[in-house]
Amino acid sequence: MKNTMIKWLFIFLLSVFIFACSATKTTVDTEEEPETTEVKVDEKEVELEEQKQKQFEYLFVNALQEKALGNTQKAVQLLSGCLEIDPKSSAAMYELATLHAGNNDLTSASLLLEKAINLNPENKWYKLLLAQIYQQTRRFNEAADIYDELLQKDNENLEYLYMKAALLTNAGKVEEAVAAYNKLEEKVGVNEQISVAKQQLFVKDGQVERAFEEIEKLIEFDPQEPKYYGLMADLFQNQGDSVNAMKYYRKIQEIDPENGFVHFSLANYYLHNGQEEKSFDETKKGFRSDQVDLQTKLQLYMMLTSNPADPNLTPEQEKELIDILLEVHPDEYLVHTVRAESFLKNGMLEEARSALLKALDIEKNDYMLWERVLFIDNDLLDWQSLQEHSNQAMELFPNQPQVYFLNAVACLQLEKYEETVEVTEEGLVYVVDNKQMEGRFLMLKGEALYKMGKMDEAFELFDESVELDPDNHIALNNYSYYLSLAERNLDKAERMSGKVIERFPDNPTYLDTYAWVLFKKGEYKLARFYMESAIKNGADENATLLEHYGDILFKLQQAEEALKYWQKAMELGGGSKILERKISERNYLEE
Repeated sequence: MKNTMIKWLFIFLLSVFIFACSATKTTVDTEEEPETTEVKVDEKEVELEEQKQKQFEYLFVNALQEKALGNTQKAVQLLSGCLEIDPKSSAAMYELATLHAGNNDLTSASLLLEKAINLNPENKWYKLLLAQIYQQTRRFNEAADIYDELLQKDNENLEYLYMKAALLTNAGKVEEAVAAYNKLEEKVGVNEQISVAKQQLFVKDGQVERAFEEIEKLIEFDPQEPKYYGLMADLFQNQGDSVNAMKYYRKIQEIDPENGFVHFSLANYYLHNGQEEKSFDETKKGFRSDQVDLQTKLQLYMMLTSNPADPNLTPEQEKELIDILLEVHPDEYLVHTVRAESFLKNGMLEEARSALLKALDIEKNDYMLWERVLFIDNDLLDWQSLQEHSNQAMELFPNQPQVYFLNAVACLQLEKYEETVEVTEEGLVYVVDNKQMEGRFLMLKGEALYKMGKMDEAFELFDESVELDPDNHIALNNYSYYLSLAERNLDKAERMSGKVIERFPDNPTYLDTYAWVLFKKGEYKLARFYMESAIKNGADENATLLEHYGDILFKLQQAEEALKYWQKAMELGGGSKILERKISERNYLEE
């Protein structure tokens, strides 16, 4: 273990809560109607206004239904229609803002909410969501101001006061944050969370004496709570006072001999003093302790292994800690995911997949774990497993387009072309506002149709695919190659293939495609140049590419050299169906 600090794990770091509405709040603009004098109103105008109101209500209700069903794009369209009818509907603005926020379009969401608040300044839900977005975009001052406004209406709301203090902390306004925490403390009394927040604030601001005072206050409040002595020990340790730090660590063992957390503090102490073996021994004791929760152990493990360039553990020590976790917490799926991560870090894909599958046996509803398994299947080129696992994932997560995409990849590789078409069509239903993914689905569908002999349909899909996703080098390469085989649009094929080799100048497969397009255009010398580049970059073991090189040489009147490369292709057990005839007849033949 290297001489880096292991943070005292009694400290519960303050996280700034992101306040989000747990359910959709449908609000209605409340504006007092001005007094009016009796006027003559056109009945047709009244009917028109009533008709618009009914149309608005119809669209709004349908938008909420679509939103509840997860049909974000449809809900956005309906709410936009609402705002066309009534541009001053703060309710429609709010609902539209929640959808934009869900799609991580925080700029649009904040603009809509600011406008909604101007129209309806009394609605707290608008303000809470805007504060959340300001927080996410690091506009901490403005978020704190919103909570200040909310406190003016509800000055007994402790959550508002806490959020204000936390946001002022993030904004670097130390004394204002401390004042907010003090006000909170007046309402709830001495509180660990508040004191620790202030202590950390003081340390960061260089006010060490005030930091010590906060922890001393906690110890006086509850002298039998061991974690407070741990906080004090850590504070001394961080200030370079190892002697006083050890006094407080010993105090923890005196108060609570079975306390597992103290082992991590002692590990930090020994590490700081250059006693690495003792430090690791204490870490292992902490990992074995049933007094320490799994989350704390995992947090420490992540801290120790988070920087591969400067590791705190040797590979053997890392494995030892994982083995302890598996021994103490065999039924916790997160432990198996940690083991999988360790395998992945060392390039052990099959072992990582096995560990992830054990995790899924315990917790099958974790989508991210399924996705990782599917990517490993793909990396291993294990198409059968990819299809089986993606079938399971589709049943559990029927709205996730990535699962359908990977299932389609497996079907295509397994030559299940009709099934590929079906899966891509089904998956496309769930693609929302993602042109790149839509293009890739169309690419797979086009590949399947091409293999089924439906060339025209396939080429139409390839055109759509590269238009939607113009940087998809796989689609560009394959489409170029298929066009060259069909001897169609060779100039277009050359442009697309040229774009690919500009990005991947050393890829033998892509170089072969470009060379073959040039060959079909009759530019044999240039085709030879790119094919020789392909061979230099590893194509000398690819039968198809060697056969192509032979074809190019034959067209350049080098029949004996061509025969040599055709024979090499035959020896590798590949090439075209007519390769044997080329060799026997010593002649180039079109397929």
